[in-house]
Amino acid sequence: MRPYTFVFYLHLMKHILGVTNTLCEALQRKDQDILNAVKLVKTTKEELQTYQLEGFDSLLIDVTSFCEKYDIEMVNMEAVYVDPKNRRKKTGITNRQHYVVNNFKTVLDMQIQELGNRFNEVTTNLLIYMSSLSPCLNFGAFDKLNLLKLAEMYPCDFNFDEKDKLFYELGNYIANVKEDTRFDDLNGVSKLAKRMVETRKHIDFPLVYRLIKLSLVLPVATASVERSFSSMKHLKTELRNRMGDGFLNDAYICYIEREFLQQVSIEDVMQRFQKMKTRREQL
Repeated sequence: MRPYTFVFYLHLMKHILGVTNTLCEALQRKDQDILNAVKLVKTTKEELQTYQLEGFDSLLIDVTSFCEKYDIEMVNMEAVYVDPKNRRKKTGITNRQHYVVNNFKTVLDMQIQELGNRFNEVTTNLLIYMSSLSPCLNFGAFDKLNLLKLAEMYPCDFNFDEKDKLFYELGNYIANVKEDTRFDDLNGVSKLAKRMVETRKHIDFPLVYRLIKLSLVLPVATASVERSFSSMKHLKTELRNRMGDGFLNDAYICYIEREFLQQVSIEDVMQRFQKMKTRREQL
């Protein structure tokens, strides 16, 4: 842990993780605001790109200060770089060029490309269009043109006549739900879908309800689906790899919704099992 290269990478990753921390926390919240998440992705990429162009000298100052404090041998940036795997071969570059090109910019390029791959233009537009369905703040994010573009992305679900009809249905829909006080306390698309069924508005606005259902089947609003798949390694282990689908599903629900299940007392569980059938002994 004392080589200069380790200290250099340590400070570099500390800065990268600090820049991306806000975005990571935002993407993992269950009450995710899609539009704000998209803006966070954009600003995070811009911050990393700016740091890539202008941040090497400031990073070097932090690394030098750290090395002086803990008496770590520093590298002369103006000296000729020597490849540790082939010391006899001349590289023709200085240590500064090596750390800038092969270390600093390479790591930042990887981070920027990863964000670009995960949130490409199509995915970003999809998230923006979906955010127009949000009922938060009395449907403040509603945008008819964005929702029409969202329908264009599902050619198999909306034919030409339905797309034309959707334009007028969206206008009637937003005027109707804004005046209905039963839609005032909603804070998510899933709750909007439930409220539409409860009020039977899904019958009056079938095309809008279809858009809402298409948005719900895409696991892009939260990281809950990713967390669900990650939990498989905790439940379906080598010792429990033959459990049935029913039991596995029940176990997953208990594991994923453990925060909710903590509110259920042991006595209530025992009474539930006791009432399921007649038992010889009292639980």
